[in-house]
Amino acid sequence: MKNLSKYKDLALLLWKYGNSDLIKYAGLEDAVDSKAVQENSESKVSPDELVEDLKDMGPAFIKLGQLLSTRPDLLPPSYTEALANLQDQVGPFSYEEVREIVESELKVRISKAFNTFSEQPIASASLGQVHLAELANGETVVVKVQRPHIREKVMEDLEVLETTAKFLEKNTEAGKQFRFTQNVQQFKTSLLRELNYKTEAQNIKILEKNLSEFRHIVVPTPIDDYSTEKVLTMQYLKGKKITSISPLKKLELDGERLADELFQAYLKQILIDGFVHADPHPGNVHLMDDSHIALLDFGMVAHIPKNITENYLKLFLNAGDGEADEAVDIILKLSEKQKGADEKKFRSVISSMILENQNTTAKDLQTGRLILEMVKTAGKFGFLLPPEMSMIGKTMLNLDQAGRILAPDFNPNEAIQRHSLNLMNEHMKEDLTSYNLFSALLESKELIGQLPARLNKFFENAADNKLEFKINALDEEHLMKGFQKIANRITMGLILASLIIGSSLLMRVETNFTLFGYPGFAIITFIVAAIGAAILAFQILKLDEG
Repeated sequence: MKNLSKYKDLALLLWKYGNSDLIKYAGLEDAVDSKAVQENSESKVSPDELVEDLKDMGPAFIKLGQLLSTRPDLLPPSYTEALANLQDQVGPFSYEEVREIVESELKVRISKAFNTFSEQPIASASLGQVHLAELANGETVVVKVQRPHIREKVMEDLEVLETTAKFLEKNTEAGKQFRFTQNVQQFKTSLLRELNYKTEAQNIKILEKNLSEFRHIVVPTPIDDYSTEKVLTMQYLKGKKITSISPLKKLELDGERLADELFQAYLKQILIDGFVHADPHPGNVHLMDDSHIALLDFGMVAHIPKNITENYLKLFLNAGDGEADEAVDIILKLSEKQKGADEKKFRSVISSMILENQNTTAKDLQTGRLILEMVKTAGKFGFLLPPEMSMIGKTMLNLDQAGRILAPDFNPNEAIQRHSLNLMNEHMKEDLTSYNLFSALLESKELIGQLPARLNKFFENAADNKLEFKINALDEEHLMKGFQKIANRITMGLILASLIIGSSLLMRVETNFTLFGYPGFAIITFIVAAIGAAILAFQILKLDEG
């Protein structure tokens, strides 16, 4: 069987973590052997071991671990935190392999394409590594080179993951609830896109355009003539990871301003553009020598549909204002209700969470963690939120951490409220320049063009007394039956009243035919009128109720 060893490794992984919080939290107990779980129950395994195991299993599993770090609805906090440390932990490959790939992709000897090319990488990750180089014109650049045969290895890993996801979805409740097959397909699409460096270059250009209004935030410009699917050459932005900034340098910075601008830039990406640099962990946020913020590594981006960005904007504003009921309504609107969902408890927990967030100090407030907690709580009570929300939550959590490094007292909630008016204006501006407006203008043009002829026809009909109004808002047949019923009741009432008056007059007429000592015809007429009145009263009081 193809990839048998991979399936064996994955089975061993499930067995190893069969007793851990990982399996229990995800509801996968029914996917692993209960006897094996019991035998393994004595030896608790740590989240750090999971990180090492995923690294040993291959590149796709490393990327899957990074993705799972954004899913608090699937994994406990200790695991998501450990998996977030998978970045920048993969050893480099040799310079000989680098040279071979670069020359094969650029169709030129590396010594001809570059004045210098460092043999030692400045960064190494699961899919590729980065080298410093100098172009023939003297410009310093960074060259990102894809790992040799990485696509083939990734495809093998993805095949194993797809098969396993189908099995879990068929045989476990968690697999059905969280749609493992669909999630793996989305992961596959994202990962294959990340393996194409031309796509990453395009991502950079889009973000460069979208972030052009922010004076202190820059992205590296790609060099198209030196870039292919496996080699990406970009402008070198000299700086340090913000985690490496010295205390003395922090004193020189206007950290509050930088943190606020960084936060505003990501709010714009999430809530306006719908195109987000989804991996702003501190390692990908550098402080340049000129005190600008440089964003790096654009392989992972999130695309958010416009209808969802509008709801996210409302959610951010309501959560920031402490409007719990409105925020819960938006979450429910965004989510997909599962079988057995408990809306009452969900509302109660989320409302408490938002109100507690209002009372959190600026130092402890983390917007990203709040979003991830919402995702986790939604899954717990049977509401499945879009996967983009987990990605946004993780993005905001990384952003919170970066903001705290730049300005320890930075308050993201306050920043959201401060920028809310600008965000709303941007949304309206987007709507005014969108295809919807263009479509509306075309319809208006057609209406205006036909208006003179229609008005002319209207006035002609009015002058010739041919104007008719047709109203279809009411059910004419039902209405006529009602009127007929009322007319019959009125007629019956008049007849009964006439009989009563007639019987009163007949009482004065002496006759040999008597009943109960009174004139017989008068008594009969009165009895008929009384019975008729009783029947009419019964119909009005009982049969016409409601």
